[in-house]
Amino acid sequence: MAGCDDSFDIIVVGAGPVGLSFAASLAHSQLKLAVVEGQSLERLASPDFDGREIALTHASIGILRELGAWDVISASDKSPLQGARVLNGSSPFALCFDSPGGSAEPLGVLVPNCQIRDALFKIIRLRGHARLLCGHSVVRATNSRQGAVITLSNGRQLSARLLVAADSRFSATRNLLAIGADINRLGNSMLICRVRHERPHHQIAIEWFDHHQTVAMLPLAPGVSSLLLTLPSNEADGLLALDDELFLRELTKRCRGRLGNMNLASQRYIYPLATTWAHRFRAPSVALIGDAAIGMHPVTAHGFNIGLGGQKQLARGIETAWRDRRDIADPDMLHRYESRLRLSAAPLYHATNILVGLYSSEHPAARLARHVGLRLGQHLPFVRHGIAAMLRR
Repeated sequence: MAGCDDSFDIIVVGAGPVGLSFAASLAHSQLKLAVVEGQSLERLASPDFDGREIALTHASIGILRELGAWDVISASDKSPLQGARVLNGSSPFALCFDSPGGSAEPLGVLVPNCQIRDALFKIIRLRGHARLLCGHSVVRATNSRQGAVITLSNGRQLSARLLVAADSRFSATRNLLAIGADINRLGNSMLICRVRHERPHHQIAIEWFDHHQTVAMLPLAPGVSSLLLTLPSNEADGLLALDDELFLRELTKRCRGRLGNMNLASQRYIYPLATTWAHRFRAPSVALIGDAAIGMHPVTAHGFNIGLGGQKQLARGIETAWRDRRDIADPDMLHRYESRLRLSAAPLYHATNILVGLYSSEHPAARLARHVGLRLGQHLPFVRHGIAAMLRR
């Protein structure tokens, strides 16, 4: 059995943004908490820029503000998103999402993933309520109604009343606990880079579904955008291998000059795409949060927002149980967490998968359907305003 120094109320596996948010959410609970992370403490303390920009809803900004992390992120790393446009091939029609009622409030705010991680890590270290165990992975995990036990790659064994998996959509912890998941490896990759460009973006994001590719342009500082190109993985790998001059020439051609002349403002990053949906979000003395529970397709940029809201639900349930002197791994509480997360996330998860299927298909019927869909959506204000309102929540 683990000694007292290796026994915790809660063990969180995975120190990504959702895992760190969950640990920060329990800062005032007086629970004994450990966060296990395979990366070294040095890398966790200084996360590298990884190309990813997170589109935060107002609800997510509110959660980060409550945790104290929002004010740690510098204003220069916050890019307001005033609107979005969805385009289909060479069609002149665009589906426009703007703030309802002419509000000056943005739809959301774009923040680099590394800055969110950095801010949350600083909050965890500042409050000192969670023990960070870095540099070793989980190689064994067991659970029962009495608690959970994990073994790290250095042989150290830890026990907890509740084990929380937050270690990515390919969660090793989920696999070790024999919790199945629907995993769809899409065969596509997303190539990301920042570019400087001559034409203004007016803080408007563009999602352009073109033939055999999807282009997204996310507005950052004036004259700077994050450009995301989704392609079959072998094609994306070929683009990644080009020198800068050839790459920019190819990028300009694929974007049809929408941003004018472009120059690279960062290195290039590539991410193979996959979606996941765990068959269960909880088990005896276990809960799944973030991508370990639901790995969204990035086309709607809502994955982190769902994960952030889910961890808050779980943390509130635990805090209520702790305050009422009930079991923090109460099966009924975990069941309520799972049910609420499924209810809130399932519509967007499945709708996103349908959207990706429709807009990536080259079948003539699909091409006609998306063309008609854009025309109808643009002329039905309640559709546009309803989606915009959802994005702002």
